[in-house]
Amino acid sequence: MTDDNVHDLPSALRFLDRHVNLEAAAGRIHGLSLDAMRGLTDVMGRPQMDVRTVHVTGTNGKGSVSAMVSSLLVAAGLRVGGYSSPHVDTVRERLTMNGEWITEEAFTELVADLERYAGAAPERPSYFELLTAAALLWFSNEAVSAAVVEVGLLGRYDATNVIDSDVSVVTNIGRDHTDGTGDWRRDVASEKAGIIRAGRPLVLGETSIELREVFVAEAPEPVLARGVDFGVRSTERAVGGQLIDFWTPGGEQSEMFLPLHGDHQADNVAVALTAAEAFLDAPLADDVVVEGLASVRVPGRLEVACAEPLVVLDGAHNPEAVRALAVAVPEVFPAARRIVVVGCLGPREPYEVFDELVALAPDLVVACTAPSPRAVRAADLATLARERRMDVEVVPDAVDAVRLAVSVADEADVVVVTGSFYVLSSAREALAGMDRP
Repeated sequence: MTDDNVHDLPSALRFLDRHVNLEAAAGRIHGLSLDAMRGLTDVMGRPQMDVRTVHVTGTNGKGSVSAMVSSLLVAAGLRVGGYSSPHVDTVRERLTMNGEWITEEAFTELVADLERYAGAAPERPSYFELLTAAALLWFSNEAVSAAVVEVGLLGRYDATNVIDSDVSVVTNIGRDHTDGTGDWRRDVASEKAGIIRAGRPLVLGETSIELREVFVAEAPEPVLARGVDFGVRSTERAVGGQLIDFWTPGGEQSEMFLPLHGDHQADNVAVALTAAEAFLDAPLADDVVVEGLASVRVPGRLEVACAEPLVVLDGAHNPEAVRALAVAVPEVFPAARRIVVVGCLGPREPYEVFDELVALAPDLVVACTAPSPRAVRAADLATLARERRMDVEVVPDAVDAVRLAVSVADEADVVVVTGSFYVLSSAREALAGMDRP
């Protein structure tokens, strides 16, 4: 075996990196198709047809909902594969079995198989297509009872859309991965609706009446809609999370503990439980819901990474997500001062992120350049902060930016690291290398 062959984790990563990364390049849906992905899975024997799936899309919340659905189905006794994106620290995060990352050995073996399949495919696959194919092959090989698959970008032309899902989930519609021109909400809804399968359940978290017809046009059956078929009755803060009362087609459930913060996560629970019930075609018993929610872990969503000083990581990378962050932080993490480390990616408009960040009233913003080819320069982010009368420090290196924020924070302060998930990875690196009480 030569050094060019996949034989260990570093060689597997080198193989993947030789393929175009549409995530890093902000590849857009226009002009794309599923031809390359279908060609690849055809030479693999269509492993996606061996697996029953829940397919999840949405502008925000799809990662949290996917994690919740997986956890609930595991608690119900199923063997569950999970596929998500992007990753924070290691690509192995994207592929899970019953909530556990794929091992280095299993991941290497998968990519070694993919190397052979990719060589026989009619078109050269992209990085994301290869990872998606790896997940589908792994799920087939492991004979999972269910797979929860998170869409990468939008839906219709996403590589994951080669699956023939049993349940489709649309969490919401927002202005992510779009230039905001024309009737963008309908355009985005149309792309996300592309994952819906006729005659099969759709769990619809988007409440806009004018967009409903876009989803109904795909002929799902039934349509389970937020506010009609499921929703949240009330929430109450609790140590380490919150207690939630909600209803689904399966009935009412009260005081269910979720170890995640924020009203938006309560809304995500209602979506996830409805999706799990639709997949099983049966209500979930209270003890299953208790167990499933208690084990939910969603890295990078109001995640407490350090206690002294308090450091919270949240990958709020679009205006809707920052708006939720600005509401949740003062409620959940009251503090003397709020120090925000932020790094953003293009081609999104970072000014919209800062417009929403104003509501958080940060005492100090530390602007950094996210470690990505798509990063917006720290100096440009600092200009946006100053225009909104925020005190700002420019620290281009994301690791150094987090270190600075932590060093100036007192124990009564909170440090919020947000924006790109790549910045969250830098935060972990910074915290791991710092001497703290």
